Amino acid sequence: MNIHEYQAKQLFRDFGVTVARGAAAQAHGEFDSALAQLPAGAVVVKSQIHAGGRGKGTFTDGFKGGVKIAPAHPQAKELAVRMLGNTLVTKQTGPAGRKVQTVFFTEATTIAKEYYLAILLDRAAALPVIIASTEGGVDIEEVAEKSPEKILRRHVDPTLGLRAYQAREIGFRLGFDEERVKQFTKLLDGLYRLYWEKDCAMVEVNPLVLTGDGRIEALDAKVSFDDNAMYRHPELQAFRDLNEEDPKEVEASKANLNYIALDGEIACLVNGAGLAMATMDIIQYFGGRPANFLDVGGGATEEQVTAAFRIILSDPAVKGVLVNIFGGIMKCDIIARGVIAAARNVQIRVPLVVRLEGTNVQLGREILAQSGLAITAADSLSDAAQKIVKLVAAEKKA
Repeated sequence: MNIHEYQAKQLFRDFGVTVARGAAAQAHGEFDSALAQLPAGAVVVKSQIHAGGRGKGTFTDGFKGGVKIAPAHPQAKELAVRMLGNTLVTKQTGPAGRKVQTVFFTEATTIAKEYYLAILLDRAAALPVIIASTEGGVDIEEVAEKSPEKILRRHVDPTLGLRAYQAREIGFRLGFDEERVKQFTKLLDGLYRLYWEKDCAMVEVNPLVLTGDGRIEALDAKVSFDDNAMYRHPELQAFRDLNEEDPKEVEASKANLNYIALDGEIACLVNGAGLAMATMDIIQYFGGRPANFLDVGGGATEEQVTAAFRIILSDPAVKGVLVNIFGGIMKCDIIARGVIAAARNVQIRVPLVVRLEGTNVQLGREILAQSGLAITAADSLSDAAQKIVKLVAAEKKA
């Protein structure tokens, strides 16, 4: 689960991390009260969307920049009026962009130097890793490609937690003096406690800054959480912004389905994440483009399968559906009944190819064959992928 910058900074403050004063507004009538919480002077106005590159983004009406500095409160209010309710397009949103439904005002900070700092999981090492760099304020991927020597990585033993000597070492490696290292150690300790105690997938500060008066401050904040751990943190559910999520993904989560929308035209309904990835790969191999990742899991019910069909068919880009099931815990006859129920209740109007293998496969195939529905059976994954790609191509020509 992703959250907005203003929400992440609220968590930063809770864990003792230094951030500039700020206030969020979600309606034009809230601008004055939000700005009143900040001191007089320059204000940074930030569009709040779940995407990076906001400062270099462009609104659909031609207004440039989703992050702006205003010299005083009146100008900040004018900028906020231009941003709120407008659609911001960045390199991460795609051409459709994201509608700005919250604006965040923060007091402006005089910056002497920018740094990069993040905590996330190193899957290869199976350990949390702290990533830091003296090159802040730019894409860390670009730094990794052009100047990998400028990126510092330090793993943390989760049984011991972040040790003070590790934080000090990173601080000195970033070039801080003794006094700034003390500040950095406190800040990094707070970030790591947030990462660990709230089951974060990532905590990122880009940039972390050294201010003109010698303070170390988190100028930006990006936090995401492990969805699988959210049952332990009901207090975080209030941070979830459904407006920033694909409606199909929201519906899938309600049905306990693992769904991710893609930009193709062949929908996939598969059991097992690995098999789902292989299914998408082979569709691409034979010239098609997958429209989604959808894993119904090992124990899906007929109702969940029906819900899965409703979700994938709600995408107008879908021109065909490939069902690929390897029956283990998930029995092929259950999937077959779910497919038939969906075909009757959802009204499938696009080509449908079904490949079943595994537990109760013969029963599943018989159920499909006797349904009287327009279902194309496949004997293998390769056969299924080729058939759905050809059927979709034929539909395009028709």
